[in-house]
Amino acid sequence: MAAQLAQASGADAAACVQATTVALLRWSGCTANAPEFAQLFGDDVGGRKSLLAMQSSDSGFRASTGRIGSAFLSLSRIHCEVAGDIGVQLGLDEATQYALRHLFESHDGSGAPDGLRAEQVPLSVYLAAIAGDLDIFHRLYGLDQALRLVGQRAGLLYPAELAQIAIAEAARWLDALDGDPALSGPCALDAAFVGRVTSLEILAQVIDLKLPWMTGYSQRVAQLADTAALQLGLDADRRHRTYRAALIHGMGRAAVPNLIWSTPGKLGESAWERVRLVPYWTGRAARQIGSLAAEAGLASYVYERADGSGYHREARAGDVPVEGRILAAASTFAALCQGRPWREAMTPDAARRLLTAETQAGRYDADVVRALLADAPTPRAARSPVAASAGLLSERERDVLRWISRGASNKLAAQKLSISPSTVRTHVENVFRKLECSTRAAATLKATQLGLL
Repeated sequence: MAAQLAQASGADAAACVQATTVALLRWSGCTANAPEFAQLFGDDVGGRKSLLAMQSSDSGFRASTGRIGSAFLSLSRIHCEVAGDIGVQLGLDEATQYALRHLFESHDGSGAPDGLRAEQVPLSVYLAAIAGDLDIFHRLYGLDQALRLVGQRAGLLYPAELAQIAIAEAARWLDALDGDPALSGPCALDAAFVGRVTSLEILAQVIDLKLPWMTGYSQRVAQLADTAALQLGLDADRRHRTYRAALIHGMGRAAVPNLIWSTPGKLGESAWERVRLVPYWTGRAARQIGSLAAEAGLASYVYERADGSGYHREARAGDVPVEGRILAAASTFAALCQGRPWREAMTPDAARRLLTAETQAGRYDADVVRALLADAPTPRAARSPVAASAGLLSERERDVLRWISRGASNKLAAQKLSISPSTVRTHVENVFRKLECSTRAAATLKATQLGLL
């Protein structure tokens, strides 16, 4: 709809492509501020849903966070900075990157992160915002109310003339989309990315941003899975699919609030049911990316167990492909070796012992676990330019960044490193300056991509 609106407003082909791209990537920064959302609203998933559903002339995001001081500005800055950095990694042009860094600006100047107004705001930001409002309000309240709400926001959030075009054409666009669910028509999404290929590791890094203590987790699982697949003699194609499936296996975590993920001990029945559906949502979401269809199926087996005690299928070993059994063992070993809010990370030896005991109890494939824990060749090298960036940060700055990236406050980082909070603050400022960013999430993403974490 953003592309259709661009066409209807007389924009050129390049502006239509930019509108499509910005609309597709508009929410790519939402995992980055999930910890802060959870802190403010308790439920980052439900909180977003409520904000987007608000029937107001103002942005629900701004209206609901306005009472919490600078929350709107802070959350917007995190989201936009990461979305812009994703644009850089995807090789998008500077104009599109700029738009992604200003996703919550408003026509009346009350938006964020920079308070741009009127023509200062990129056209693609307005187009994506109108299309987003139309889609969400149409789903929730029907077409008539959706058009009324878009009309109320005209002149405030976006230009009135663009809103009027959307109001006049919305019924036709929505009918066309209903009749073309594969989006293969004149504004097909493929047009924005024809011939463009990018690293799947970027998606893994964005997935892991939702929970600070999972920084680098998906890539670690992928490396372990690749090593096990090599030891087991899988051919190159199967190894590649296993590696890619491991990178995306956590996609479905976005459907579960951070509060649930951070709960120590046993979960309540309703919370546990949401967790059980994570691999289902991973499979459903990843299948919508046609090139990941095979990997989507494999990724959905990550929490199955050989004795049938896993989820969501409760499948037994004979019903799970070997790639799925590899993912199950690799993800468990990686999780044991990484700290959680309620426990310290296990040493590799302790993790080996526990995984071996679980295998003997019948929960994991013994051959897979032997391959995983064997003295295998080094996993495929990280795809990051480690050598070029190795000297970018001092060792102490990297130590501070490790703790900050995991969600630690300056005070906690100071305690862990036996230095003063003011020294930590100075190191954080230096890290942000050297990495050219202003938020923890953006620093984490960039440092991970550079091989510094």
